[in-house]
Amino acid sequence: MTHYKTAKEDIVPFGQKLAFGSGHLANQLFPAALGVFMVVLVMSLGMNPVLAGLLGALPRLLDALTDPIMGFISDNTRSKWGRRKPYIFIGSAITGVAFMVMWQLNPENSQTYNFFYFLIVSIFFYIGYTIFATPLIGLGYEMTPDYNERTRLMAVSQWMGQVAWMIAPWFWVIIYDPSIFESAPAGARVLSIWVGAICMILGVLPALFNKEMILPDNSKRANLSMNELAANTKEFVKGIKLTIKNKPFIKLCGATFLIFNGFQTIAQFAMFIIVYYLFNGDKVAAGSWPAWFGTISAMATAFLVIPIVTKISEKVGKKNAFVIATLISMIGYGLKWWGFNPANPWLMFMPIPFLSFGIGGLFTLMMSMTADVCDLDELNNGERREGMFGAVYWWMVKLGTALALLTSGIVLQAVGFDQSIDQQATETLINLRIADIIIPILTAVMAILIVWKYDITETKAHEIREALILRRGKAKHEGQEVNNENMTEEVTPSTIKL
Repeated sequence: MTHYKTAKEDIVPFGQKLAFGSGHLANQLFPAALGVFMVVLVMSLGMNPVLAGLLGALPRLLDALTDPIMGFISDNTRSKWGRRKPYIFIGSAITGVAFMVMWQLNPENSQTYNFFYFLIVSIFFYIGYTIFATPLIGLGYEMTPDYNERTRLMAVSQWMGQVAWMIAPWFWVIIYDPSIFESAPAGARVLSIWVGAICMILGVLPALFNKEMILPDNSKRANLSMNELAANTKEFVKGIKLTIKNKPFIKLCGATFLIFNGFQTIAQFAMFIIVYYLFNGDKVAAGSWPAWFGTISAMATAFLVIPIVTKISEKVGKKNAFVIATLISMIGYGLKWWGFNPANPWLMFMPIPFLSFGIGGLFTLMMSMTADVCDLDELNNGERREGMFGAVYWWMVKLGTALALLTSGIVLQAVGFDQSIDQQATETLINLRIADIIIPILTAVMAILIVWKYDITETKAHEIREALILRRGKAKHEGQEVNNENMTEEVTPSTIKL
């Protein structure tokens, strides 16, 4: 396998990596905190579980629908501040404030009042989240044109994003600690202000410190005006069609859908197995063990998996690194059978270093590979559309999450889980443990098969980049001087097997 040295001008300074990673910490902390806070609706505000489910599903549906629209707007924005950073700045502020306001709920209010209050504010929250997150993802795809530097950039951002999952499990402990707050709703009201404010500060850092790509020719961008609404709608639909026709990209989406769907389907099973299998339904005895399981998993991903996967990728390529990481995760899922042992709860941490390779490797590599796909798309279609690719990719992730939540409930019902009793039947727990292992292994196998023929190697990515330089000159980033003489060989689009 041919390796290319990263040019000095293609290296993203560490400070900018930290700024971009800070944005991803905010991007991850919002959903991580939301998952914990949602428990308060049912357990402490007395909301009907069906209504609580609607509050989780309806705004997310709007979020998924608006992502591609925001991607198109970001790709085609022309402003002196850039096409990504203004939205990151504004979206971060909207999302942070909305998160604070969303949880100012009181048990004294009627269920109907709390339902519609939460629904209306959460719609604003998800609109702001789309405005913030979609350009942030697109910004990451364009921060460097180098094959390996992209992986290093995504590794830093994913590493920092894991911090959210290290601390979020403890929000539940803080909210329900009577020595800190008089009630869980009071805890949610106060803690939401802190979370919203911290996310706002972290979220604006990419807008302040990161550098956008400046292309030699941006004349192909659409004119975002009401007079051009019909033409823009046509271009928007065309853009979606071009995106989903990109075969390498669809392979990445399919693999992500399967890995993430498998992981999300069984994500809550660990808590049930810990409480009902390891501690025989004694929630007091289970204590903080579920929180520690989540925190240790995030720490293993950040400190072990992401650095290792990044190094493997540099040695054997991104696709091969993904296959290796996924195979290692399958070993981890299998080890759960022996790791969850009532005689020794500490063994639950044994599989974590292995199974963490699944999600840790997935997003580190897939984000980097999508950036390579954006280059291929520009070579084929003559436009930079990072926002659209990011929007469609994360739409697939959100679709997977929604289906996973549905699948998870079906599996729990199928194995005979009864939430009204403390001690589950032996057969139920055996079947639950089997599902906890088999489901992510099956989706992992299918994901490997999907990406097996993905063919954007380091060599091909280098050829695509040089073909783009020949066509439109060398792209630069804000404040960067560009030398167009660093060409190693004559490459044209026709010489690349697409």
